[in-house]
Amino acid sequence: MRTKLSNVVIRLIIADFFMQSGWGLISPIFAIFITQQISGGTIETVAFAVATYWIVKSTIQPFLANVLDVIRGERDDFKALVFGMYAAAMVPFGYFFATQSWHIFVLEFARGAAMACVIPAWYGIFTRHINKGWEAFSWSVQSTGVGFAAGFAAAFGGIIASLLGFQSLFVLVGLLKIVSATIYLSIFKNIFPEDKVLSFKK
Repeated sequence: MRTKLSNVVIRLIIADFFMQSGWGLISPIFAIFITQQISGGTIETVAFAVATYWIVKSTIQPFLANVLDVIRGERDDFKALVFGMYAAAMVPFGYFFATQSWHIFVLEFARGAAMACVIPAWYGIFTRHINKGWEAFSWSVQSTGVGFAAGFAAAFGGIIASLLGFQSLFVLVGLLKIVSATIYLSIFKNIFPEDKVLSFKK
């Protein structure tokens, strides 16, 4: 008898939990970091930084998603997912060294481009591996995981920043995203059982 959630779906949800937890630690106090720690950082800087991320992500995402749909098979989706997640994991480490407003815009541009790779690939793989008849349940578990991740992270992010500082928080966020990317990488054998090694050359 098939379980409600496939092994691939379970791992995607777990990886998504770590990914959402990572950025969830920062997002509630992102404005405080920019206005207090960044030279020239203002409320306008915060607004334009957030806008940069969403505009870049929203612009690139549909074009990349179209390419992923046109190319048959899941190998391209998987490569985009893993590459995008590891790239996104590097952004918090960039914040560790950020001191100027333009650093913030560059990092948010990079994060937007990276997540434009992750999101359509993640949704594509997740959708294809949902067990038939359990679509609503699978999506509800995913949404619940995101909710818990965001909720707990929002609370602990402020505590960590207050006790250890923003730099320590950024390192933790980067590590959580690396964990997420590594979990994605571990799904490879479940999706492509006939292949032993993931090659980015094909």
